[in-house]
Amino acid sequence: MSEKLAPFAGLTLAALAAAIAWGATALAGDRCKATDAMGASIALHDQRKNVIGAIKDGNAIIVQRYGEDDHGRPWAYVASPGGKRLGWLYREFIRCS
Repeated sequence: MSEKLAPFAGLTLAALAAAIAWGATALAGDRCKATDAMGASIALHDQRKNVIGAIKDGNAIIVQRYGEDDHGRPWAYVASPGGKRLGWLYREFIRCS
């Protein structure tokens, strides 16, 4: 492999490993549910981590994309099944089948 492409091979392998590690988690566009072990409403956030609303436990959502905050915690930007953008939801509160 040429020296110019070697760094990209490492990134490709890292991306593949990350995808495998997420295993059964959803891909963007998958239908999922917001879940909370306590059955409570779950806070929705904007990009600056401000709470902008809440979603009820068990509500259906569509994952539009994934991201991480400054501390490496996983988040997902979600929408309603009808396409209304809701906000960022902490990944721990999302279950996909």
